[in-house]
Amino acid sequence: MAKGIKRRPASPLARKVRKGFRGYPVATIAFYGPDDRFSSKVAVGIIPAEGADADPLERWFATDLDVRRDPAIGDRILAFIREHGARTVAMSDGIMGCPHEEIIDYPEGEVCPYCPFWAHRDRFTGEIIH
Repeated sequence: MAKGIKRRPASPLARKVRKGFRGYPVATIAFYGPDDRFSSKVAVGIIPAEGADADPLERWFATDLDVRRDPAIGDRILAFIREHGARTVAMSDGIMGCPHEEIIDYPEGEVCPYCPFWAHRDRFTGEIIH
C-alpha cells in the first residue's frame, strides 16, 4: 500500500486566508524584515469597509524567532482579528520590505540605513530597481 505524503496542518491564520473574501471587516497581515528571508515585524490592520483605511493597526516584533513561526505572536494576531470581528483575512505571500518606518526611523526619501538589503529593491518582487 502506497503511503501519501504527510502535510503539516495549515496554521489557523492560513486556514482563514484560504477561505477568501467573506465580507468586511477585512484583516490585512503584512510581514517585514531586514531581508527577504527573516521576518522581524508583522503589521495587522482592520479595514472596516470598502475604501476605508486600516484602523486599528497593530504591530508585533521579534529579534530571534521569525514572527511567521512564533506561536505566541500567532495567537495574538488571531485574538486581534477575533476582537475586531474580521470576516476576511488577507495575508502577504512573503516579506514586503524593511521593518523600519520612513520619517519615524530614518529621514523621508532616503533608504533605510539599517536594512541595506532593501536599498533600491522593489518591496513586492525583491528585484533591484534603479
